[in-house]
Amino acid sequence: MLVEQIVFFTPYPFAVGQKIRITAGPRRGDWEVVDLSEQKVTLRCPVSQRQFTWDRFCYLSETRENQQWPQN
Repeated sequence: MLVEQIVFFTPYPFAVGQKIRITAGPRRGDWEVVDLSEQKVTLRCPVSQRQFTWDRFCYLSETRENQQWPQN
């Protein structure tokens, strides 16, 4: 079994009322989470008050050293 550096991506557990900042990409900026479903997240711009519903797209990532690859 090899030991490697692995990057993990985990769907972010949004909560209604959260204030978030997306730091890159076409949706970058400040948003408030106003609605959630299993597949969708609705965000509101605090400046324009416009709301957008998108497929869940944010992921929390981390890098771990000395991880088994591939995982059993």
